[in-house]
This record gives sequence, structure tokens and C-alpha cells, in this order.
Amino acid sequence: MAEYQVIVVGGGPAGLMAAGQAARQGVETLLIEKMDRPGRKLGITGNARCNLTNTAPLSEFIIHFGPTGRFLRQAFSQFFSTELLAFLDDLGVRTVVERGGRVFPASRRAQEVVDALLQFALEGGRAATLRTHTPVERLLVEQGRVVGVQVSPAPSGQCHYGAAVIIATGGASLPTTGSTGDGYRLAESVGHTIVPIRPALVPLETAGNVASRLQGLSLRNVNVTIWANQKQQAEAFGEMLFTHFGVSGPTILSHSGRIVDALRLGQRVHLSIDLKPALDDKELDARLIRDLNAHGKRQYRALLKGLLPSKLIPVCMAMTEIPPTRVNHQITAQERGRLRSWLKDFRLEVSGHRPLREAIITAGGVDTREVDPRTMASLLLKGLYFAGEVLDIDADTGGYNLQAAFSTGWVAGRSAAQL
Repeated sequence: MAEYQVIVVGGGPAGLMAAGQAARQGVETLLIEKMDRPGRKLGITGNARCNLTNTAPLSEFIIHFGPTGRFLRQAFSQFFSTELLAFLDDLGVRTVVERGGRVFPASRRAQEVVDALLQFALEGGRAATLRTHTPVERLLVEQGRVVGVQVSPAPSGQCHYGAAVIIATGGASLPTTGSTGDGYRLAESVGHTIVPIRPALVPLETAGNVASRLQGLSLRNVNVTIWANQKQQAEAFGEMLFTHFGVSGPTILSHSGRIVDALRLGQRVHLSIDLKPALDDKELDARLIRDLNAHGKRQYRALLKGLLPSKLIPVCMAMTEIPPTRVNHQITAQERGRLRSWLKDFRLEVSGHRPLREAIITAGGVDTREVDPRTMASLLLKGLYFAGEVLDIDADTGGYNLQAAFSTGWVAGRSAAQL
């Protein structure tokens, strides 16, 4: 006989939402977390500020997930950003909208969200039972359905029995938070297909020493275009950051998943950075001519001070091959053209990416073709449900991934409670 109606494996945003929703349906619910406390990864997301969701309309929201976005339409139709914000408001979490429709807690503290979700799941009315320091070793299957979990190694491992099991273990990135890919192993063990996992929202490594020379430099309001085998893949406007190994920041992270996939296919990838996106070639050339004429007796180095951050000037001088002591009125039209081209097309070759453990999220996971999008139930095995990052769903930065976790957790929790 089942001890619980619902067993939730994983205490991240999807798991906390699923456990709370199941318990609030009036059924006995067990939440199992292998770390010392739930919500560790959620507590550091968005630089510990927690980008909860985005105000983009549904049609635009789904586009940010790429090909698997269609799978989420059903879940979003049941619980979307409007419902999430009302839900959080009821829990006492006030929110604010920032640039690009990104929604954050007004406190700018991710831990406030973690605390509110914990209170929702574990306190008041019908509440879930929490077990921490409890890794799940395997799923228990009888006669074609999941009937529980074993939480310690065989042969003497303790078992918990339930009518439904929700796998909400997250991905395999940031393993110190508990995301070590356990859900993929559990799902695969009962016949589910795992789309190969790889890093997403991950910093990139670049060839040469340009990035290391610029380490710590943050560029704002630039346009970054991604090219693979000389074909444009994507572009993003905003902020980027140089590191000792390459580049990071929102414009880089948003499309890093595409770059990872291109590199896996052996394609040659480079970034084209437009440092002056507000000016087209003609307008930029007119500005350069004006500045050169206005300061004809000054050196080229001085001209660049009005165009670039100081840290970028030596790189510009080296890449444009114009002597820094050249007097401005001696700059030829050809040299001015090289400078203009570089300002609009500062190129970096991508040589690789940081490892999965440093990625914000994991791409790949349980094949969504084997999951009912209306309920998050397995189409292969009765009594099994999935929620959150363990599924093959991933999106750009901007709050989209957390909304997917909350929505799929909401649907899975309520559906499992009604099994």
C-alpha cells in the first residue's frame, strides 16, 4: 500500500512548486532532497537576485525555447507569468519589472523566493513532508507502473511507496548545488530517451590573448553577431564581459547553446562585435572625419580615447595596425576605413566553451516526445511525471527558464495529485 499519493524527487523551483501544489490538493506528499536543504541553486540564480519570469507575451515567450518551445504551450496556458506573479504576491513576494521585461523580487534577494516556496510547500494546511540528505537511488516499478523510490543503495535500501513519482532533479550544471544529473539516470533506467546533455547559458572561450588582455572589461550597448561556418546564426544587443579565458555576459550567454552545438558539429565559430551599433557605416565615417579634422594635430591614440574604453585602445591599435603616434591629419582614408570596419566588426574566434559544471543550465534531457504536455506524465510508464530542467527544455536568459520550471512543476503537482 502506498505511503504517499505523490513523491517529488528534487527540491528546486520545479520540485517545490510540484510538492506544494500536490499537497494543497489534499493528498499526502513527500519531497525528497539529497542536499542539506532545498532551493540551493534557486538561491544563487540571477547573481542571487532571481530573475523569476518575463513579461513577454506567450507567443514571444515560447520562441525563446527554440524547437522544444511548443511542448510548453500547454503548461503555460495553465500557469503562466501572470499567475506566477499573483501566486508570489499571495506569498508576500513583491516583484518589479526591469529592462527587457525581466521580473525580479523587489527585494532583489533570491533567498526570499526560496523561503516563500519552502513555506508554501511545507507549512500551513495540508503540507508536504520533507526529507533532506536523501539521494534517490532508483525508481520502483511493478507491472508497468512506478510505485515508489529506493533512497539508499541495495540490498538494504529504504523504500518509499507512492501512487505517483515526480522527477524534478534539475540538470547537471552547478553540481555543488545538487544538480548532478540524477534525474537523467533515473529516467533512462525505466526506458526514457535522454537527449544528449550539454551546457547552455555558458561562458565561451576565445582564441588568442585578446580576451585575457581585456579581462574585467564590461561593454554595454553593443551588438554581438554569431557566425558559424560563415553563416549568421543569431545576434543580441546589450552587455558583454571579457574574462581571462574568453567572454561572458547576457549577450553571450543567451545564444551560447547554439554555439556549443555548432562547435560539437566541428563548425568554425566567431563573434562579430559592433561597438557602435547606433551608427551605420556612413554615419560612423562622418563622425571619424569630423573628429580627425577637429583634432588634426593630436595623435591617433588621443582620438581613440573619445571612442573606446581605455582598456580596449591597445587592442584596437594592434588590430587596426595604425601607429599610435600617428598624427590625426596624417591618417589616410584607407586607415580610417580599417578603423571604421573594426569598430563595426571587432572579431573574436570562439575556440570552446566552459564545462557543464560552470553552465547556468543544462540543455538536453528527457525527450519531450515521451511526456504528455498537458499533465507532464510519462507516456511510457504510468505514475511517473517530470518537471523542470530535467526535461529537454532550455531558453535564453531573461527569466524564461525559471518560468518553465514553475509552470511544469505546477502542472505535474496537480496532475499527480489527481492520479
